[in-house]
Amino acid sequence: MRVLWGERKGAAAVRDGYVAFERLLAEADVISLHCPLNDQTRGMFGATELRAMKPQAILINTARGGLVDEAALAQALRAGWIAGAGCDVLSKEPPRDGNPLLELDLPNFILTPHVAWASAAAMQTLADQLIDNIEAFVRGESRNRVV
Repeated sequence: MRVLWGERKGAAAVRDGYVAFERLLAEADVISLHCPLNDQTRGMFGATELRAMKPQAILINTARGGLVDEAALAQALRAGWIAGAGCDVLSKEPPRDGNPLLELDLPNFILTPHVAWASAAAMQTLADQLIDNIEAFVRGESRNRVV
């Protein structure tokens, strides 16, 4: 897989190692969202952006509800603008009646609860990391340092 790092939508310049948002839409087979929800990212994937994606592309949103216009995504999946989508976040949580993604019964869409981190295995991994971090701190070692 060739990984592309997409620049923010509407960015004035493209940083080294990134591609313009429009190029990302045109070239990516899978777009996985990993960004916060703020004024610049709210609704960043609407009908225009979904239509600009490849018809065989898949959109994954495990970041924040509100990044994707849910009505536009439902339309894109029904119309075949994109091949599929997976979400574990919605614009309103807990979900409310009337959300267009709750009504979808399509083989190319999956909606899961935003609790993947809460599995027994994930909780054990978190506990193990916490213990390792405390033990390293006591020994005076630096772990998982971000500079």
